[in-house]
Amino acid sequence: MRTATRDRLFEAACLAAAMVLLAAMAGLLASLAWGGWPALHKAGLSFLTSDVWDPAHDIYGAAGPIFGTLATAVLAMLPALPLALGVAVFLTELCPPPVGRAIGIAVELLAAIPSIVYGMWGLFVLAPWFAAHVQMPILVAAQPGSLLDRLFASIPNGANICTASLILAVMVLPYMASIFSELLRSVPTHMREAAYGMGATSLEVLRFILLPFIKRSAVGAVMLGLGRALGETMAVTFIIGNAHGFPKSLFDSGSTIASTIANEFAEATGDLHASALMALGLVLFVITFTALSGARLLIGREIH
Repeated sequence: MRTATRDRLFEAACLAAAMVLLAAMAGLLASLAWGGWPALHKAGLSFLTSDVWDPAHDIYGAAGPIFGTLATAVLAMLPALPLALGVAVFLTELCPPPVGRAIGIAVELLAAIPSIVYGMWGLFVLAPWFAAHVQMPILVAAQPGSLLDRLFASIPNGANICTASLILAVMVLPYMASIFSELLRSVPTHMREAAYGMGATSLEVLRFILLPFIKRSAVGAVMLGLGRALGETMAVTFIIGNAHGFPKSLFDSGSTIASTIANEFAEATGDLHASALMALGLVLFVITFTALSGARLLIGREIH
């Protein structure tokens, strides 16, 4: 009897903990919607389609930060995805277990570094190097009016969409590599052994056995990395240049939703300005919630 009572109390405590979490998330969503409503009501659909952000005249269009958020996150995935998959395959399939454990710990340590450290490294090391060794040679080589000129025209200061994407790629790489490693370890051993027993090479085992087995969950891992990149704040704020308009090239300055909020919230003296920033937070909440929900749905179907 006492055991049954303790079980009911334990279940009630767990249910209460889950309800507190859901209530906190619902409260956050409601406060963002309530705070952002004045700006959304005044601007209407132009809040999402206009890139004019003018606090002096209370005109707010979030298209520039929204585009910057999506562009930097997607560009970050381009180098991060193959690198993360390569790291995971090396750790789980190719290197000796002691070496794999040591490298795995190093990968996890990379994930634990605070984002502001990445931002400082990007501002003081990556941006000057990028401006001197990548931007300037390309700008010198580009003929005025050519495709190269249109793609990369900018002020060569290293603070732009491309370098912000590189920082994000470094930050999401450990997360994705760790998830890929766990997914590859979930492949039953007998499937590998059967393939190797038939004379398959490591590349063939990866291509025909491992990747097909984890493909749905791998998409979920990519979505998790994308969600991490979408919400990153400090590192991007340091290096993206913080211009509100649409970037005109890969090397042009821009902004993200998170960087705009971080830069302006302390200086938002007007009610409509603060409301516009709350509305930006609501948009970011919806974007990241959608990406992470999709990732969880995909991963949850195959991790056992």
